[in-house]
Amino acid sequence: MAESMREVIRETSIGQIARLIFGRKDLFPYPEELSSFQLPAGLNASNPTALLDRKLEAELKKQQHTSSVKPSAFSTGTATPSDEKDLEAGTSQIWDSGLPSPAITGNATPKGGVASVQAIPVSAAPAGEPVIVDWYDATDSANPKNWPFRKKLFITTQMGLYTFAVYIGSSLYAPAEADVMASFGASYEVAALGIALYVFGYGLGPLLWSPLSEMPAVGRSGIFIVTFFIFVMLALGASLVNSLGGLFVLRFLLGFFGSPCLAAAGATLDDMFVAWKLPYVLTIWSSSATLGPALGPIISGFAVTEKGWRWSGWELFWMAAPVWVLMFLSLPETNPDTILHRRANRLRARTGRSDLTTVEDLKRAHMSARQEVVYALIKPFQINALDPAILYTTCYAAVLYATYYSFFEAFPMVFSDMHGFNLGESGLPFLAFVPGLFIAVLGYIGWFRLKAESVMRREPPPLYGFPEARLLPGVATTFLAPVGLFIFAWTSRPDIHWIVPIIGLTILFISIFIAFQCMSFYIARCYPKYSASLFAANTFARSSFAAGSILFSRPMYEKLGVGGGIEKPDEVGEGPSKDIGAQAEPMVE
Repeated sequence: MAESMREVIRETSIGQIARLIFGRKDLFPYPEELSSFQLPAGLNASNPTALLDRKLEAELKKQQHTSSVKPSAFSTGTATPSDEKDLEAGTSQIWDSGLPSPAITGNATPKGGVASVQAIPVSAAPAGEPVIVDWYDATDSANPKNWPFRKKLFITTQMGLYTFAVYIGSSLYAPAEADVMASFGASYEVAALGIALYVFGYGLGPLLWSPLSEMPAVGRSGIFIVTFFIFVMLALGASLVNSLGGLFVLRFLLGFFGSPCLAAAGATLDDMFVAWKLPYVLTIWSSSATLGPALGPIISGFAVTEKGWRWSGWELFWMAAPVWVLMFLSLPETNPDTILHRRANRLRARTGRSDLTTVEDLKRAHMSARQEVVYALIKPFQINALDPAILYTTCYAAVLYATYYSFFEAFPMVFSDMHGFNLGESGLPFLAFVPGLFIAVLGYIGWFRLKAESVMRREPPPLYGFPEARLLPGVATTFLAPVGLFIFAWTSRPDIHWIVPIIGLTILFISIFIAFQCMSFYIARCYPKYSASLFAANTFARSSFAAGSILFSRPMYEKLGVGGGIEKPDEVGEGPSKDIGAQAEPMVE
């Protein structure tokens, strides 16, 4: 039990810091640092080398023909989904051909879609040939996919709490807008920047944090711990600041430094779960991201009414700080490339050999700064420009996200002005998203369990079948979005009970949630090599559009009425829109 606890602490941030501060490797030692550790047979060979897939080797030589170092094999080129499927199949054939099981193998698929390799000790090779360090065997306890289910569940819970704390920060501010206007003498358009800048910040952040978390020398947990600590301190500052400009700067930085949960939390779950189990945990995790903005106005509305706008910042600080402490004490590194990178460093220190490396380190060693930038930033936008299907998912996600955030401005007009809700009560209609989320999660998981999981188990990686098949639930429920919007728009009237527009919101939310799940799954399988960066580009697009919608939606609703703003401007003045517009006029004064 004591040894197991030492291993758990060793992998956390506090364990790594203790090893660094005290300079004692025996405090929380790794297996490679124990005197009883035996080097694998592949490393003990006098002239180790690796027999790798010939197709990968040819690709490497074509791209790195000017390099003096000639590693065994890996691919740095752009692989189409079909190419990656062929590469995956090629390495499987090597493994299945009856060759002996190696002591060190590269049988895992590195992040970014690079096809897996098999490091197999063979006859003598020229000195200095790189030797691939990988998992020691199929049951290697360092491999996140081999961790006990309770450990995976605990980490998934941390990612959910982390994401919830960041996402709720955007809407906790919404009920405070009126008090910010009164305290600083600001107009509505200026006060609304508190939400818009936060949303834009967590849309911009993944463009940096996503590729950074994929670097073996950096990893994910370190980024989580450092940036979330800054987030907690910024939340404290946003509760004490005395200037409007300072408040807005802090709100933007809050979103930016909170965004690693969008950039890498999903990748953290991908590190631990096999492909056909991942959609279950991703669906549960994304529920925390969806509920955050919906519950924000409910949590802060009553408090802001009594305590003022600063109380929304204090609530964010109180929620985020305990989550950071939990992550600091117990969150391990999950990026397999980072785990292997550190293992290779320890083996080099123990043996004094410089030829020990990993596939991902080899790949990045031969990538120029320009290639790194293209890989991380330019390629996702290039794919969006050249692939209409990916561009459509980006645009559709942006529209849905902007629609979702526009309701933070529509709700006060409907439920406060028309139905007499006070500031605290005006956030309660967001509870309509809870039954919508419950129905959507059960429906999507049920479909995946009955239809998709068996297909993914049979089909080879990285596609696991046709990616387009993942879109079927979204296509089947896409009509619910206009239906829900229609009900909300044309029943938002003082003479119609407030439960009716809330029913429309529930219907709308079912469509939004399922659409996001399907599009995310589709992107991940279409371009596995660039999925992380594609998600970052998608997040940037939809968050930018949502930030804009926060600023223009309130004036639009005041001018056109709720019905006209949500449906068609050319119908303003007809039927309910005219009445709703009249109800909104006193607010303008």
